[in-house]
Formats: sequence, structure tokens, C-alpha cells
Amino acid sequence: MFKTLTFLLSPILAALLLLAPAASAQQGPLRITITEGVIEPLPFALPSFLPETAGSEMITADLARVVADDLAGTGLFRQIPPSAFISQVTSFAAPVAYADWRAINAQALIIGAVSTSGDQLVVKFRLYDVFSGAELGEGLQMVGTVSGFRRMAHKVADEVYSRITGEQRYFDSRVVFVSETGPKDNRLKRIAIMDYDGANVQYLTDAGSIVLAPRFSPSGDRVLYTSYESGFPRIYLLDVATSGRQQLPTEAGEMAFSPRFSRDGRQVIYSLINGGNTDIYRTDLATGQHTRLTSAPSIETAPSFSPDGSQIVFESDRSGVQQIYIMSADGGEPRRISLGEGRYGTPVWSPRGDLIAFTKQNAGRFHIGVMRTDGSEERLLTASFLDEGPTWSPNGRVLMFSRETQGAEGLVSIYSVDVSGRNLRQVVTPSSASDPSWGPLQP
Repeated sequence: MFKTLTFLLSPILAALLLLAPAASAQQGPLRITITEGVIEPLPFALPSFLPETAGSEMITADLARVVADDLAGTGLFRQIPPSAFISQVTSFAAPVAYADWRAINAQALIIGAVSTSGDQLVVKFRLYDVFSGAELGEGLQMVGTVSGFRRMAHKVADEVYSRITGEQRYFDSRVVFVSETGPKDNRLKRIAIMDYDGANVQYLTDAGSIVLAPRFSPSGDRVLYTSYESGFPRIYLLDVATSGRQQLPTEAGEMAFSPRFSRDGRQVIYSLINGGNTDIYRTDLATGQHTRLTSAPSIETAPSFSPDGSQIVFESDRSGVQQIYIMSADGGEPRRISLGEGRYGTPVWSPRGDLIAFTKQNAGRFHIGVMRTDGSEERLLTASFLDEGPTWSPNGRVLMFSRETQGAEGLVSIYSVDVSGRNLRQVVTPSSASDPSWGPLQP
């Protein structure tokens, strides 16, 4: 029996836990179970999708390739090469020759079929636990467009990933970032958007001025960013679909930067310089009302709301060096949570609510790290010449960040890393790229 899915469900918050494959798939349903151990990727077989209408054969291999890349890219799955297959899948409805797939140690088998009518694309797939000889869940049918075939592939991969790991989906999502071209001393910057894996890059602004720190809205339809086109930092609100924009109102002489949306998308928190002091403010987008949240004679910046909107994490040098603090969303006395050596900055709350990611500078190295919301269990996930600006995947499982290489060119790239510190990967982009902000699952 099949159920039809036009687009995926929204992500829901889940507890953060590390993943590893089950010790023996024969002992129960196929599942990457939750442990603290070092993992061995789960082997899966993915034959090319089957064409069910004339012309659909042109897209079958591309669909299967994107699905396989998504799964293998997590570090939790390993694709078995088609050259090792004993069985060939010739019919979507044919019985599965489980013995042939067991013989090549495939633990999961993904079978798909494709039909097209004009630009309409229908993708069906089934997921099988090879060792138990059972189908995992219902077969699924998805409807999209031929031109958007990558999204259909991401949806299939999301469903497979979720069924096997129990984690929420994240492949069908986008990232907004700063695209950089030109020499280091005259770099041109544009706000750009791409699929989570670096495909389908589109530019949302021109290269006429310096732009920094784009941030997605919770619904993914708007982007906040800082621009220096006036000569001073100003915050702009950009519509992703139309590229129309508006400036966040500020008074003469004020400078605003480091914006981020509230979790309901109705408010913006940011840093504002007024009279030589840098404090955190909140603005209601509907009414334009500004509320000052801090008033210390120190630099307070990089605010980020907790998932429930009740608290704000931010960086401050009120102790004499950059550290991370948490306060009520309405202001009040903050408490410091970063307790290790070095400088801490760019904190951002996990969508799961239990971790805060940050940038750390210590002993001449930069790190991306995570800690509990009380500052305990700090873990450094990366180390390099310059790593900074983490952003969370929609399911809180993966982080992206900027990495600059040491040298005269100062090339900047976007990398991703699993929250366990495993599976460090570069996200390939057409040019240098920085300041990523990971958006929600697409509607």
C-alpha cells in the first residue's frame, strides 16, 4: 500500500543523541541504534530507479545518485557499488530476492520507480530490511516536478534516513550564505542561497557593497543580513522569492548588525551601537517597536533565541574577554556559561534546545564547539587556522560553519561536521563562501 506525499512534514524537536549501527541486523528490525560508540556505516544497496513512462529513463540515474550522496554524506551509511549486485531489479512490484542481497552484505535495500507527464514527476520507493526480509514502513509516493528532481531525491533520502535512524529529516533544506569573489584586499560579497549540499546556487543581492551574516527566518521565506552600502552597518530584511527588501529602522548615528529572527519570525534581535555603547535590542516587525535588552558598558552581540523563545544566548566582553552569556528574552541580569580557557563567540541555540554551538579561540587556534545550556560538557568539534560562525541543521544533528585557509589568498569555504565531531566535509560552492545560515525544511 502506498501513501502519497507532496511535501515533507515540518521538523519536530528531538533529544540529541549519537548514532551507531545495530550490532546485528538479524536480531531485530533494521535500525541505526543510539549509542556513544564509534560507528561503522550501514551498507545499503540502491539500484537505479525504474522508468515507468516513456522519457522518465532520462532522470532515473540522477535521482538515485542524489539519494545515495545524501545518505553516504552523513557518514552513517555506505553505498554498495552496483557492480557487486547479484540480483537486478527489473520490476518495482517483483518479490525481493533477499538471499542475493544478503550475499553482498546489504543491510538496507532501496527500490524506486519514476514516471513523468510533462514537467510532473512522480517518484515511488520502498525500503527493505534485507536480513529480516521485511519492508520498513509503507511504500511512499511523492509528486513534484522534473525540473525539481533533486528535491524529490532529497525527500526520498530524508524518508530513508528517518526510518532507519529515528532522527528527523534535514536533506530537503537550503542554506543562505555570503558568496565571495576577488582578491583578499578587494573581495566582492553577495548574499546567495543554495541547497544544503551546495547545488542550485542563486544570488539574492549584487556585489555593490559589503554584506555580512545572513540569517534565515523560521519559515525560510525571508533573510536578515547586515549591509555597509551606506558606509555604516545597517540591517535589511530580504524576501527570498522576490529579492525585495526593506531596512530595519534606526536613528541617525546608530549602527545595527548581527541580526537574528525570533522563533516565530515576528521579532528581530540584534546589536545596536548608540553613543559608543553596543547593546542588544529587540524589534517587533509588525509595530516597529524597539526594546533595549542590555545596558552594560561592554560589547554585547551575536544574540540567538532559545527554541521556546524564553531566553537569549549572546556573547559579551563584560568579563574583560569574549564569553557566552544567557539571559531572559525580556532582558535582565545575564549569567555566564562559558567557563573554559580562551575566547568564545557566535553562540547559537540548537533547534532541539539542549545544546549551544559556538566559536572558540584558544592558543592560536579556532574551534567550533558545543556545550550544554548550563555550560557543562563542552566539546570541541573542529580545529583550524580560522573556523567560525556555526549554524544548525533543521534536526540539530549537523553543523555548518566557515573555514578560512591560512595564506595570502585567505580562501573561505563552508564545511559541515556531525555534532559528535565526526564526518567533517567541505560543501562545494562555485566560489569562496562564508557566513552560512541553515534554513528549515522546505514546505
